[in-house]
Order: sequence, then C-alpha cells, then structure tokens
Amino acid sequence: EAALFVLSAASSYTALAAGGHCSGCHCRGCRGTLLLCFAGGHTTEILRLLSCLSESYSPRHYVLADSDKMSEAKIRSFEQKRAETFSESQFSLDRIPRSREVRQSWVSSVLTTLYSILYSLPLTYKRKPDLILCNGPGTCVPVCLSAFLLGLLRIKRTIIVYVESICRVETLSLSGKILYYFSDYFIVQWPDLKKKYPKSVYLGRIV
Repeated sequence: EAALFVLSAASSYTALAAGGHCSGCHCRGCRGTLLLCFAGGHTTEILRLLSCLSESYSPRHYVLADSDKMSEAKIRSFEQKRAETFSESQFSLDRIPRSREVRQSWVSSVLTTLYSILYSLPLTYKRKPDLILCNGPGTCVPVCLSAFLLGLLRIKRTIIVYVESICRVETLSLSGKILYYFSDYFIVQWPDLKKKYPKSVYLGRIV
C-alpha cells in the first residue's frame, strides 16, 4: 500500500505535466513506465512493487544489463501471468552495458559509467518514459541521469522514483548518494536514513 501511494502520487504529478497523456500510446491516463531491473534481487523487488500497480502504468519498458539472463526470465514469467488478467498487456525489453562490473577498479568504472550514460541517452529518448522506477544497482544511475538531462533540455519531463534497499539501514548505497539529488521521490525503508536525508520519504518496509 505504501508503494502504491508513492507511485500514485508520482503518477498524478506526471499527468499534470503531460496533460493526461502517456508517451508511446494514445490512451488517456496511461503512464509509460521505465523499470530498471538488474541481478542480485533487484528485479524481484521491482516486480513486487509493480504487482501493486494497475495496467495504467503501461507500456512497461524493462531495462536490463546486457549480461543478465536471469532477470529476463523473471520478467517474462511475470508478464505471462499478468497477461492472464490484462489481455492487452504491453511491455518491452532493452539492454544496456553495466556501468561497473564486480571487482572493477574505481578509476576504470568512471569510464564505463560515462560510456553507459552515452548508451542510455538514445534509449531514454526513444522511450520517453513518464515514470522511472529503480531500486539501487549502479547501472540505474546512467539511465536516470540521461532522463534527467532530457528534462533539462525540455525534451521530456520524467518522474524518477528511487527505492533504497532494505539492507541500507544507516548509510545510503553509492547509487543512492548520487540519485538522492536527481530523483523526484527518494524512498528509504529505515527511520534513521530519513533523519539523515530530509528529502527522503519513509513509509516503513515496502519491498
């Protein structure tokens, strides 16, 4: 319920900015939604949040790391079950390079992150989502920054909703420390983080 409240609020804000129409289709009230799904449990959490939402958050554009096969299987299974309820369910899958591999040096990760941002720009321009939902992996940073840039250029205003991991009790993840300044809704799941980061929204455990 907490997740639904925040995403509904974001959706309402988007509707005002977009005049009630989504990008990518002509149905009034729909919200083109970009979902950043990556390995390590992040995809499971995103799908859990998404299961609370109606088909108004459609079309759904999933973004995965180019080497992630497990997340794709989870997404296709989720969408197959969803199609049993919503016959006109719409979704797509896009892949991007990881911004940082496990054990990669911080110096080289700067270069790979810059490359990932450049790779993400055409994707966000193509999809022009009304809403981005992400929850922590480093590869979500380039996509969110590219969407933020499109907003600065007045090409497309996108609402960014970031959900910090339940594992983060006292400090933010590196992705969180960056996207705290670029997200429209920054959700934490522990009260101590709310005290340290006043912009954040604390609604208890939501995933």
